[in-house]
Amino acid sequence: QVQLVESGGGLVQPGESLRLSCTASGSTFSIYAMGWYRQAPGKQRLLVASIATSGGTDYADSVKGRFTISRDNAKNAVYLYMNSLKPEDTAVYYCNAGYYATGYHPFNYWGQGTQVTVSS
Repeated sequence: QVQLVESGGGLVQPGESLRLSCTASGSTFSIYAMGWYRQAPGKQRLLVASIATSGGTDYADSVKGRFTISRDNAKNAVYLYMNSLKPEDTAVYYCNAGYYATGYHPFNYWGQGTQVTVSS
């Protein structure tokens, strides 16, 4: 079992930056690949970034070059640095623990989500 808690969301203007954090407890964090998903109102929850246990990363095309995912196994934490934010990035962002097998696959370990709103 893994418990995940996200933080760092908020209201920002277009072009600004935010850093989301997710801390894990309850299991050995370093054995999991980690992912950040987002869900806008009325839309599916989509994977935006993932990081393997090795540190390798992958991004959705919509955020490539703007978002950076990183992890700190000593702190049981994963981060999402979001730059050049756009209104279409507005969503609830969720942290997830999963694994890689020809792509990222989520386990049913989710945080409660943190709201990111990009608006002028």
